[in-house]
Amino acid sequence: MTDRRDFFKSTALLGACVLAPGLDLQVRPRPRARSPKARMTLTYKPFTATLRHVFTIAMSSRTTTPEMLTEIAYDGVVGYGEASMPPYLGETQESCAAFLAKVDLGKYAHPFELETILADVDAIAPGNSAAKAAVDIALHDLVGRLMGQPWYNIWGFNPTKAPYTSFTIGIDTPDVVRKKVQEAAEYKVLKVKLGRENDHEMIETIRSVTDKPLTADANQGWKDRQKALDEIAWLKEKNVVVVEQPFSKETPLADFAWLTERSPLPIIADESCQRLQDVKKLYGAVTGVNIKLMKSTGMREAHKMLVLARSLGMKVMLGCMTETSCAISAASHLAPMVDWADLDGALLISNDPFVGTTVVDGKVTVSTTPGIGVAKRA
Repeated sequence: MTDRRDFFKSTALLGACVLAPGLDLQVRPRPRARSPKARMTLTYKPFTATLRHVFTIAMSSRTTTPEMLTEIAYDGVVGYGEASMPPYLGETQESCAAFLAKVDLGKYAHPFELETILADVDAIAPGNSAAKAAVDIALHDLVGRLMGQPWYNIWGFNPTKAPYTSFTIGIDTPDVVRKKVQEAAEYKVLKVKLGRENDHEMIETIRSVTDKPLTADANQGWKDRQKALDEIAWLKEKNVVVVEQPFSKETPLADFAWLTERSPLPIIADESCQRLQDVKKLYGAVTGVNIKLMKSTGMREAHKMLVLARSLGMKVMLGCMTETSCAISAASHLAPMVDWADLDGALLISNDPFVGTTVVDGKVTVSTTPGIGVAKRA
């Protein structure tokens, strides 16, 4: 009886969300009755995402990204999840598998206990944020499918308010940079990786072929705050609209605050902002934060970070790693509430195993199907 009450309490949220103004009011499948003996099972397998171009940032270069794809099954319904683990995050397919082997979902009565389940998963071991995100995303997908609703409806967001996404241009030679820019003709905003000795060359090369607005990501590459300020003043003249992570995450917050106070452009913390507790810590030192599912342990905490940042009057960027359409689709349900979106991860790989959220004429177009809105590619 308790399980039945919990189930219908969860679905009551569905009715409230569907009636909220500005939401997608398409008719969805009714939540279906479930077997009293149903239990959740977690399965996972490694996957390697292949990049279309060598991806170079201030600290490293790579041609692939190790991943772990997850599935959580419950009463005949399956939710999909993903861990993306670029090497600088410190996670591997081996560490991810070792963590996931410790996750026991069979002990929970049903998947609607999101807060309890994901708090327990978080407590298994410190770190492992991408591995935790792989569970979180699959669980959210499963719950949305069982409720017959996409997550933007459950959260009460209007999907039409999702912004344009930037398309990332990694550090490279002028000829390759020009080629990348030409390939990105559809996108209204470009994100430029900086932080090496060729920053001006990168910007001037892009400006030789387009005058589109740019966002600049120094990826912790700048060392001196006065030089950083001079660089930002120059970037503003080149129609750059925002700057990410100018300094190392180990740099004192006083230096970030000094730069933010004087900068003609917004300063966004990326590597310095990992999880919920970092948002309040960064308040006053930066203009805003970049929220990524692989840093935050998934949708549950990313949503909390978004709400907290907004309550503090901070700007929000929604970012990603090089990910498949699974994790990108999950993140996209937060997109209607952010200032800038950088959700091009699936566009940078050549072997995406999912279909889901798309980019139409440069704009994030959130999938309307229940859950996070993904399906396996045929």
